[in-house]
Amino acid sequence: MIEARYIRWRLRRCIKRGLQIADDCRLMGLPNFGSEPYLISIGRHVTISSRVSFINHDGGTWVFRELPKYRGVIKFGRIVIHDNCFIGTGATIMPGVSIGPNAVVAAESVVTADVPPNTVVGGVPARVLMTVEEYAEKALAQTPSYDVAAYRADKARELVRLFPRPW
Repeated sequence: MIEARYIRWRLRRCIKRGLQIADDCRLMGLPNFGSEPYLISIGRHVTISSRVSFINHDGGTWVFRELPKYRGVIKFGRIVIHDNCFIGTGATIMPGVSIGPNAVVAAESVVTADVPPNTVVGGVPARVLMTVEEYAEKALAQTPSYDVAAYRADKARELVRLFPRPW
């Protein structure tokens, strides 16, 4: 309960600092919205899994910023996640990236470029793996035959029945 209150407090704080996030988003823990949450916009029906990081700036410019030619150089970018997207656990979204709509970012991916609508991306750096329609068809083909009522009544028991322990 304390953790949930802390997450809500931190989220409200980011929103007060300018984070744009739709009311119907689902957060699995609190993402790292970085030092510029006002450069992040998240649309409707978006799931952001745990340990997702939004990187709104390139701090590496610090290395050369004091050289006369590069004095005052800054590198920032708005991150936009359009409606109906899923961002997997541990993904990192880099400055200036736009995702979706209807896109899936695989776990632990590093998104360095825009993600086209209706695609699944993954990897480091993230690249298009398939369309969302292809992903949905694969998921349907791999769905085991299960007892829906048993799943709703006791999810863990039904899943262990479907996928028994090895020993």
